[in-house]
Amino acid sequence: MKTFKLSYTYIVIIHGLIALAVFVLPLLSKLIALLIPIIGFYIVYKNENKNNEVILVAAYLVGIEVFLRMTGGNLNNEYVKLTVIFFMFLGMVYSNFATNAFIYWFFLILLIPGVLVTATEINVDVDVKKSLVFNLSGPVCLAISAIYMFKRKVLFTDLQNIMVAMGLPIFTTATYLFLYNPSVRDVVTGTQSNFETSGGFGPNQVSTILGLGIFIFFTQLILFSKTKVAMFLNGIMLLFISYRGIVTFSRGGVITAIIMIGCLLFLLYYFSNDKGKGKFTLVFILTALMGLGTWTYSSIQTRGLIEKRYANQDAAGRTKKDRLGGREEIMDSEIALFLDNPVMGAGAGMGKNIRKVSSGMDVASHNEITRMLSEHGIFGILGLILLFLTPIIFYIYNKQHLYFLSFYVFWLLTINHAAMRTAAPAFVYALMLLLVEVKIPEKVKEATD
Repeated sequence: MKTFKLSYTYIVIIHGLIALAVFVLPLLSKLIALLIPIIGFYIVYKNENKNNEVILVAAYLVGIEVFLRMTGGNLNNEYVKLTVIFFMFLGMVYSNFATNAFIYWFFLILLIPGVLVTATEINVDVDVKKSLVFNLSGPVCLAISAIYMFKRKVLFTDLQNIMVAMGLPIFTTATYLFLYNPSVRDVVTGTQSNFETSGGFGPNQVSTILGLGIFIFFTQLILFSKTKVAMFLNGIMLLFISYRGIVTFSRGGVITAIIMIGCLLFLLYYFSNDKGKGKFTLVFILTALMGLGTWTYSSIQTRGLIEKRYANQDAAGRTKKDRLGGREEIMDSEIALFLDNPVMGAGAGMGKNIRKVSSGMDVASHNEITRMLSEHGIFGILGLILLFLTPIIFYIYNKQHLYFLSFYVFWLLTINHAAMRTAAPAFVYALMLLLVEVKIPEKVKEATD
């Protein structure tokens, strides 16, 4: 047991040092991007995927994606999504997949009409291949990951190992953000999303992955911290990642994390007996105090501007007309595009090009739901219905999946404010479909007895 505790602490330190090494020598980021799939393939090959090693490797890739992108390590923007797809296929070769997973093959078929519409595009200014890859890599990553994970049996402790595999590189990301911008006070001058506090990368995507990290280390703290050292380490990482997530000034990831934590606490409380519910009061109080402390510190460091940001105000305290940072206009254009092309849609990836021509807005969609409607028409509606309902129906027979509601919330909210720019929403969606068996950790068992 002592070896395991030392090992976890040691691994956390290594992930902090990775951030330092890349900050000092940025070229290492590309080396890391190349080494992870190579080492991952070796691990899967050596163990023949007997313990679903492909999920662990994919989880690590998902966690490190934003770090690689902000440090220039990605070979291209879709590198991690394509690599995750590769490992999911590799897992199918070793471990097959459930017959009932055909429903996600059907989802892939529903994407084909939109591809055919785009393929007929004759506008020489449109890079058809780039448009298709950019817009379909996310849905395809989701479908392939879902096919592999559908009804695959895992223990709850195995699921937590997957979470930690995602969380450790997220800690690396937060550490790099601190090195890139140690003094938040010096760079925050307004209430808009801040690229300086986001490592020079898109605040929306940074906030999204840090929000996922908040949830991961919250679960580590309350469910899997069996010693004071583990509690201290996980608590520090939780507070650190929460603070860096807040000061990106991008609200989506932080709000999503709060709702995810709320869903988890609800399920834990619901499934506890009367004695356990009484003990969970301490968990609720601790959670509230940590949240209040982090928010207060963030407010001091930003001179109160973070409060105005979440109140949708500018630096002068005036309420902004636009609540979603310009996303409403894009969403309206996509709904109008759907109404003009209700059957086949405008074509996968064509929404951005059409907006550029019609209104001068050269910006990709931030909302995967309206994008599916506008670019895939009625086939997009069918695909969305399938994605919405399948996990819920499956959950009826999978009540021991304590993270189900939290994962569902993460996927749904993320695709509404950050589309599927990263692999995170696709991969987390697939995690909902794992058949989880709970062997209750000692800490929770004591609370529920």
